[in-house]
Amino acid sequence: MKRILLLLAFSATFIGSAQNITLKKGVVIDSLVVNDTIPETFSLYLPKKFDVSKTWPVVFVFDMNGRGRQALAMVSAAAEEQGYVLAASNNISDTLSIAKNILITSRMFNTVTTMLPIRKNGIYTSGFSAGGRFSTLVPAFIKGVEGVIACGASVANIEVLTSRNPFHFIGVVGDEDFTYPEMLTIEKILSRLKFPNQLLVFDGGHEWPNTENLSKALKILTLAAMAKGYVPRDEAYIDVSYTEDFVTVNRLYSENKPLLADSWLEEMSEIYQPYVALDSIKTSRKTLRKSRLFREQNRTQNSLNLKESLIKEEYNYYLEEDIITYNYNNLGWWKYQMEELQKFQKSPEVLQQKLGKRLEGYVKALVSDNVDVLSAETPVDGEALNFLWMLKTVIEPDNFDSYLKIISYTAKTDDYGTALFYLEELLEKGYANRSELYALENTALLRITPEFNELVEKYLKEARYTIIEE
Repeated sequence: MKRILLLLAFSATFIGSAQNITLKKGVVIDSLVVNDTIPETFSLYLPKKFDVSKTWPVVFVFDMNGRGRQALAMVSAAAEEQGYVLAASNNISDTLSIAKNILITSRMFNTVTTMLPIRKNGIYTSGFSAGGRFSTLVPAFIKGVEGVIACGASVANIEVLTSRNPFHFIGVVGDEDFTYPEMLTIEKILSRLKFPNQLLVFDGGHEWPNTENLSKALKILTLAAMAKGYVPRDEAYIDVSYTEDFVTVNRLYSENKPLLADSWLEEMSEIYQPYVALDSIKTSRKTLRKSRLFREQNRTQNSLNLKESLIKEEYNYYLEEDIITYNYNNLGWWKYQMEELQKFQKSPEVLQQKLGKRLEGYVKALVSDNVDVLSAETPVDGEALNFLWMLKTVIEPDNFDSYLKIISYTAKTDDYGTALFYLEELLEKGYANRSELYALENTALLRITPEFNELVEKYLKEARYTIIEE
């Protein structure tokens, strides 16, 4: 039988009236109203052991597309294990200004902390990618945020960090993620600024960490709260956690991942320093770093780090030049670069494979960021955007949206030859949405041409020859 929690919430955010709110435990609850006067909602997760007689830590999880329910679904299993409440806005958006997103966040904070028994000094933020970056900004604008778990994302703005308002930063990133090198750099900067911080590295790419890694991140926040006296010290919890982490280190080393094992030992020395003598950790790390496997991989990784930095500088330089000059002739060079990255990824050396994946992710993110910047300008430089859409077909050949954007733009500028070329490229890739194709913006004259309809009939078996009134 499902347990139901009945809460009686009194708050100014609810126009000062008492409301009965029935909340289920152990499931993500969607579309809870933030305020009766504002059309904003949030999602909520309460662990099964939630009890109103105790105070609880809360993690506010951010998704910059306002998908609160989906964001909480990624973290709920870890929150259940570690005993954390979760909340996520359904109205946060990367199309809004930072100021507006902060106001939305603040209203959600007020509602959640008023309606639930949230522990003082137990408020945290988190998110993945863009949501992770935004989560690092929140402590600068909203007081009382104790820590941040940024997944696949670095600190959004180093300039807003101040030693007068430090928060506990935990980065969680895959070693194939294009943000990995930047997060290594940020770790050093935060340490210099005296911010408590850990970087948890897993074997993977630009993706949400699995439950194990998210649970480890939450566990670190709990251990830090115990060290500061915010919650009672639990010796059994500390012992179990310490043992589990050593098991993780041994597993990583047995899987021939000494760099990841060393990274975790380094973080353990910071996490457990308030609780145990560090002799075992120091001895284990010293032994590991003397091993032939570690020394070989560490030497290779250092060499690849330099190569990665130089290649990224080259990408940045040429992309800037190509956008300014509309250098369509350089698309061939970019195609060659993607082929080179595929060679890295097919290398028998694991570290080179990871390098190739990081660089591929970096190029895709670099182009997407430039698309976003140009799209936000007034007036929009259509020719520069068109170059970037063409580049996207090189680096992401299965992204149909890029082809459609090119067809729309080149039809608008009466460049039917280019439009038809990318139409055939699109259809060869397996695109089959005929109705969308015939409704594509700016193509009214193009889509009644024999050439257009011949291509549609060739690949989709049936074409529409009649003129569509707009």
